[in-house]
Amino acid sequence: MRILRSSNYQRMPWKNGGGETFEIAVSPPAASLDTLDWRVSMAVVAGDGPFSRFAGIDRTLCVLEGDGLRLAFADDGSVRTLDRAAPPFAFDAERPVQAQLLGATVTDLNTMTRRGRYRHTVSRAPIGTPLPAREDAEVLLVFCGGGRMRVHADEGTAAELGTHDCVVLQGPQNPRALTLFSTDAAAAALLIRIERLP
Repeated sequence: MRILRSSNYQRMPWKNGGGETFEIAVSPPAASLDTLDWRVSMAVVAGDGPFSRFAGIDRTLCVLEGDGLRLAFADDGSVRTLDRAAPPFAFDAERPVQAQLLGATVTDLNTMTRRGRYRHTVSRAPIGTPLPAREDAEVLLVFCGGGRMRVHADEGTAAELGTHDCVVLQGPQNPRALTLFSTDAAAAALLIRIERLP
């Protein structure tokens, strides 16, 4: 069980220069935007504008803070509105998309995987219910979207997470199950599973 603290995330500009990203985890280690197999990051959206485009990448977006975003896709004219209550939204990262703030600056969580090599799912994790930690996922991340929480593994290890901290589990020695416990009323978690394709 590896704990990543939000205070240590690497800060960098967006690919298109329109905002700022905090890189949480990437594979291979120190991979660039052109060579990554998978990446989990947070982005700060402070104004309206286009999203960066990534060829061959599948992407899932979740709003963590702020009033939300309106995403307009130029390829088919579709529109999607995301706020903190919306489920994680998956889309092809090469699609041309224009983002419009619905109010205050937004912080969002981005998960990206290289199509054909990896795939991922992002879901809201229930508090107090055991979660399987060993399935088909090569990597499992538990991200604290708000508040504070405790992550307990079935073999006895535990981790305390604050807002935007993350636990990473990777490898055959991972526990079989995890349980999340809230330590305040604002606690919320997201579960990210990353699977290597044959």
